[in-house]
Amino acid sequence: MSAARRTPQRLNRTRGHSRRRAALTTVGAAVAALVLSACGSGGTAGGSGNTNFITGKDGIATVKKGERAAAPDLSGTTIDGKQLDVAGYKGKVVVINVWGSWCPPCRAEASNFVKVAKDMEGKGVQFVGINTRDTSTQPARAFEKQYGVTYPSLYDPTGKLMLRFDKGTLNPQAIPSTLVIDREGKIAARTLQALSEEKLRGMLAPVVAEK
Repeated sequence: MSAARRTPQRLNRTRGHSRRRAALTTVGAAVAALVLSACGSGGTAGGSGNTNFITGKDGIATVKKGERAAAPDLSGTTIDGKQLDVAGYKGKVVVINVWGSWCPPCRAEASNFVKVAKDMEGKGVQFVGINTRDTSTQPARAFEKQYGVTYPSLYDPTGKLMLRFDKGTLNPQAIPSTLVIDREGKIAARTLQALSEEKLRGMLAPVVAEK
């Protein structure tokens, strides 16, 4: 075979290898994005829906007092096997934190929630967790013991409680997420990311100050 005839074959093989490498790179990027979305710092988007949220540069979304939607029924069994109905806390400001023991950002923010919850004891504020995607309560209880979490957490392994919220309120892929429910049982603020102590206090303070 002449050199002139061999050259196009080599070029075709080179192009084929390049296309395969590009395809593998694209697939790898897609897989990485899926893994990150399952447990990450979240984002500001929670899907479509008229929720009246206005998102600030800090990733915390708020709703004006007269435009807030009522929180759904959040009741069930806690990771300690007790019955809990969040509606029983009406009249208090309630902080709802969605978390999982498997989630690194949840571990990163846990001590912040413990500290702020302790500081707010006796000030009309109640913290409640929603534990999700843990296949049993054992790792969830170990998580609470490790970080000194004393407030209750509803056990929601399949995310059914999250799906009770109006579309656009929570993103099931954004774990951790946090909501602040006002004294009337309505959703006042939301974030779909892990929170520092400073951001958590800043998110909570305006709702606590409401009369």
